[in-house]
Amino acid sequence: MFPPDCALLILPSYLGLRGSQLAAKPDMRILIADDQRSVGTSLAELVRACNHDIVAVVGSGVEAIHAYSLHHPDVVLMDYWMPKLNGATACRNIVAKDPTARIILVSGWSPANGIVSDSGALTLLAKPVDLDDLAEALNNAAQALPYTERAPAFQASARS
Repeated sequence: MFPPDCALLILPSYLGLRGSQLAAKPDMRILIADDQRSVGTSLAELVRACNHDIVAVVGSGVEAIHAYSLHHPDVVLMDYWMPKLNGATACRNIVAKDPTARIILVSGWSPANGIVSDSGALTLLAKPVDLDDLAEALNNAAQALPYTERAPAFQASARS
């Protein structure tokens, strides 16, 4: 019934849900990086169901770094396992150049918890990606303050 790669994602059209029911902050600009074209396309459909725009869908960590510099998206959805340069390394590269970058790693494999914090990503979404989980992660990313703005508050509370 479903194409083989669709097993990785739960598509909104199959759930009968509309993105307007899910997005607290519509119209964010999203960059998607996944080495499997069909997964990237499916993720794009899910993101559109959440009322967000896709700036690009790329197939590697190297392409994600270039596309981030070109498009300056609000959020990046980045596959963890990609050839040439994995998502965590690409994430570290992007965050090193732009500490305000908001990146969500996506993976069918559950890496150790430290991978997310070591990479600079906000969170890790598990494949198959659930529409509600995606909407929540995107909404949390929209509300996340850049790390550089969070640091003084954290330091003040640490001294108390």
